[in-house]
Amino acid sequence: MSDVSVIDSTSAPIEVAIEESGSSEQFLRLQLVAGTTVLLPVHQLAEVLTIETHQIVPIPHLPSWVMGIYNWRGEILWMLDVGHLGGLTPWYQQSHTSIHSVAVLQMAEDAKPKTLGLVVSKIEEIEWCDPNQIQPFTAVTSKLASLIQGYWCKPNGEALAVLDGAAVIAAMPA
Repeated sequence: MSDVSVIDSTSAPIEVAIEESGSSEQFLRLQLVAGTTVLLPVHQLAEVLTIETHQIVPIPHLPSWVMGIYNWRGEILWMLDVGHLGGLTPWYQQSHTSIHSVAVLQMAEDAKPKTLGLVVSKIEEIEWCDPNQIQPFTAVTSKLASLIQGYWCKPNGEALAVLDGAAVIAAMPA
């Protein structure tokens, strides 16, 4: 009987861990500027790119956070400085390199998916997060808050904002 109790007591934490991880989803960490990191749900991510500045073709008469277009798999991909869109320091003022890190955001709205390239300072690692633990922002009035669906607190106390892909796409001029 003692063997059975040992098996039961050791298997219980494993079952709890499996149940907890079953509700978790993957999120990609994106550094917009030094000290400002957000999460992007991986299910909204099509690809991660590293491209050079000369590969982005500027388009005049658009907001300054629209960097231009890029040929992505034979398609036109609009490239946005998502930090600048959120009111942070523009990418060109914070970097001294000609290489861009890009997260390709893809969301299915209507019948056709909408795709944008989000230029960020740095693409970091994957985080596992329970979407039910994402808390809404309260009393935040920055431009960046309009692009955020909420925040998630890691067990170590670090709070990370979760980017709202639909809000980023909605910000794009028609």
